[in-house]
Formats: sequence, structure tokens, C-alpha cells
Amino acid sequence: MFAGLQDLGVANGEDLKETLTNCTEPLKAIEQFQTENGVLLPSLQSALPFLDLHGTPRLEFHQSVFDELRDKLLERVSAIASEGKAEERYKKLEDLLEKSFSLVKMPSLQPVVMCVMKHLPKVPEKKLKLVMADKELYRACAVEVKRQIWQDNQALFGDEVSPLLKQYILEKESALFSTELSVLHNFFSPSPKTRRQGEVVQKLTQMVGKNVKLYDMVLQFLRTLFLRTRNVHYCTLRAELLMSLHDLDVSDICTVDPCHKFTWCLDACIRERFVDSKRARELQGFLDGVKKGQEQVLGDLSMILCDPFAINTLSLSTIRHLQELVSQETLPRDSPDLLLLLRLLALGQGAWDLIDSQVFKEPKMEAELITKFLPMLMSLVVDDFTFNVDQKLPAEEKAPVTYPSTLPESFTKFLQEQRMACEVGLYYVLHITKQRNKNALLRLLPGLVETFGDLAFSDIFLHLLTGSLVLLADEFALEDFCSSLFDGFFLTASPRKENVHRHVLRLLLHLHARVAPSKLEALQKALEPTGQGGELHAQHRS
Repeated sequence: MFAGLQDLGVANGEDLKETLTNCTEPLKAIEQFQTENGVLLPSLQSALPFLDLHGTPRLEFHQSVFDELRDKLLERVSAIASEGKAEERYKKLEDLLEKSFSLVKMPSLQPVVMCVMKHLPKVPEKKLKLVMADKELYRACAVEVKRQIWQDNQALFGDEVSPLLKQYILEKESALFSTELSVLHNFFSPSPKTRRQGEVVQKLTQMVGKNVKLYDMVLQFLRTLFLRTRNVHYCTLRAELLMSLHDLDVSDICTVDPCHKFTWCLDACIRERFVDSKRARELQGFLDGVKKGQEQVLGDLSMILCDPFAINTLSLSTIRHLQELVSQETLPRDSPDLLLLLRLLALGQGAWDLIDSQVFKEPKMEAELITKFLPMLMSLVVDDFTFNVDQKLPAEEKAPVTYPSTLPESFTKFLQEQRMACEVGLYYVLHITKQRNKNALLRLLPGLVETFGDLAFSDIFLHLLTGSLVLLADEFALEDFCSSLFDGFFLTASPRKENVHRHVLRLLLHLHARVAPSKLEALQKALEPTGQGGELHAQHRS
């Protein structure tokens, strides 16, 4: 029985038991107990026999009255919480909590107690500790109460957040290995606002509320996990959480996060999939505005720029700028917009080193990237352009031009030794594949076998490449094309790189009908799982 009723002067089962034990006439004792503890309305006594005639049990009647009164009480508590001066209403709620808290374990009245606590901005610590110590009470209390518990108990908050972060990473990795293969619908297709409606982001947003301390805790979890795993999806979540709070106008947090306006501007660029000159200047202003003594903010800015959606937007914009420079006959070093894009890209790619070393300085850009690599990349664009123009000329005006089949050795060296060069080079490969430029793709593929940090075999690049290769579906019937693509690139990956095999399987799932039977058979044999890889392939198939 619930002892809390006795504290409030309400008789309970124990009182009835004691009455019956000590009485001489049990029926009279029961009748008296009912009269004293029933609904004290004189008009009700004459009405109750009608319910008896209809076969309605007294319990059912009293339960319905109880439910109605509880609902009215809940409404009144909510009304008290929103009317009058803050000090007065909180005093009323505190008094109500003091009187009712003893009933918190009584299931029928627990919602009322929880409702009172929910509307109190500061629940007395003693009561919070009692709730925290009881698993069932903790589970039942509103998120507003849990926030008050979490802010002084980082370990407990971490236990709540951890499964959500795991779920988020699994969802991102699952999207990269999606069996849907399309150049139009890929990992980067959902708009930022759509992504922020995801279950994990919404749950985290609700858990944080307007609590700056909890927000800082989540950011600390994300930084720690990013450092531990190097998984860039944590950077995406860092930006998505901030923008989700921005959508809800949570100024308590947005005004204290120094990255808010920068992230907001970058979010608009990601939505447009392009960084225009105006926004580029805004982003530059934020970087240049980092004051002495506040350099630590560069760590957070770099993490936001390390978000794959940001890297994708910056890289696409870089390729677009390079094409414009070719048509304008301008060198990369003379384009402030391009140099700014590279500065942002360098800061994003250097995020892990920056946060790990705690030396908050922008990474130094290699001069050769701008003076040698990018002009070399532009010369590849010119090669494509001149070859295509020549192919369109009338037969009598055509020069005997053959498409260059090799890459300059220094170009390949850049892909191997410089991360920035490698990232831009890989996005150029995606660009020419989307243009169905088979010649350029076959020329570049050998240069992708060895790249900086094996970036050419990363899930994000392979996801985008396989999606773009669908546009070259007809070429898969040609032995030479398949040999260059599969034998010359995909299958050169170490057998340990099980992810590459999974991406090849995604590609073949869509295009196997185009591949020559003998080649398909050879590929199946090459992709046959061995040892531990076998278990992984079995999981992929299931």
C-alpha cells in the first residue's frame, strides 16, 4: 500500500484492515468507511443506487470520477505554471510538489507529481536524487526534469546519448552502402533541413532543450569520439545539432556558440551546393575575425568544415571555379575566391590534427598546390576541351589527334603526397565521370591506385563514383573498359579493404547485365570472400 496517502490524511487499505480487525460489526464498519472516504456530495448518495440497478460496479464509477479529477488537476497545474509572476507561480508549484511528492510511486497519481516537477525550472535537489536513484521514477519523469539531473551527472547523460550516437553513425554508413545507385539520389542529396528532421538529431535537440551545459557536453562527446575514431560523421552531427537548435530559435545556445553564424552561412552554401562570392566573403570574415586569445574556436570551425557535406560543397565549388578560370585564361593564384575555398578546405581537412594537437592555427597551404598542381589539373581540362572540339570538326578539318593516355608523373605524385591535391583531384574524377567522359576517366584511373591516405578507396568517394559510373553503363560491355576499371583500379585495393568489394558489388548489382559473361565470372571469382572477409560478405548479402 502507498504510505503517502496516510501522510496526506487519506485512509488507505491498511486503515480499513485495522478497522475490520477491531470492529464487532464488519458490515457497518465497511459502510461507515465508504461514507467517510467516498465522494462527499449529498446528492450523490441517492443517485448511486441507480448505478447499482444498471450493474455498474462502484469501483468503475469511482475510477471514472478519479480519472476526471486527475485530468482537471493536470490542467490546473499547467495553468498555474503559465499565469502570474514567475516567483509566485513557482512558489505555488513548489508547495504543491512538497504536498504531493509522497505519492510519486502511486501509479494513478504519479502523472500529477511528474507534471508539477516538469513545470519547475529548479526541482529541489533532494527530490531529484530520489528520482535518479529509482530507475522506474527516472524513466517516468519528463525530459525537462531529466535535464536537471543530467546537467550535474555527465556519466548518466553519456549513457543516454551514447546509443543515439551509435545509431547515427550506423545510419550514415548504411546510406553509403545503399543498394540504390544513382547520380541524382546519393548520400549528399537530402537537404540540410531534411537531414535535421532525422530521429537522432531531433532526440538530441529535445534532450538538450535550452540547456547550455548539456549542449557543451554533447559537443565534448562528439569531439572525443571524432578524435578516437576519426569518423567524420561526428562532424556532420555537430553542425546538424547546432542548426536544429537554430531552427527552433534557441537563442540561449545559439548566441553563446561562437560558430553559430559561420555554420548558418555554410549551411546555406550546402543547401545550394555552391559557395558564391558573397557567402565566401562572409565565411572569410568569420575566419579573419578570430581574435587573439580565442584561437580555440578554430578547432570547432575546423570540425564544422570537416563535415563531409561541407567538404563536398567546397570541393564541387573548387572544380567549378577551376573551369571558370580556364575559360577566363586566369591562373589559380590570381583568383581570391579560389584561394578562399582552398583555405576553408584546408581547415576542414586539418580538423583532426588541429583538435588532437590543441595547436589552434590554420594549416599552412602548400604553395605548389596553387602554382603547380592546380595549373596541371587545368591543363587536363584544356586537353578534354581541345579533343572534344576537334572531334566535332568536319572530317577534312580534323587533325590526327589522339587523346593523351598518360598522366604527368608529378600529377600522380601530388595525389599520393598532398591531401588537398588528392581531394580536389578525386572531385575532378567525379566531375568527368558525371560528364560521361570515358577517355578522361581511363586516363586518370591509374593515378588513383595509390593516393594520400587511400582516399580513393574511402566510402564517400566510392559511393559517389559508383553512382556516376551508372551514366557510363554502355561502356561496361567493352572488355578494355572493364579491365581498366576493375582490374586496374577497384581490385588493386588490398584484400583487407572489404569496403571496396562491397562498393563493387553495389555497382555490379545494377550493371551485371551489361558486363560480358566471361568478365562477370572472373569478377565473381575475384570478389569471392575468404576467411574473415567471408563473414563480412555474408552479412552484406543478408
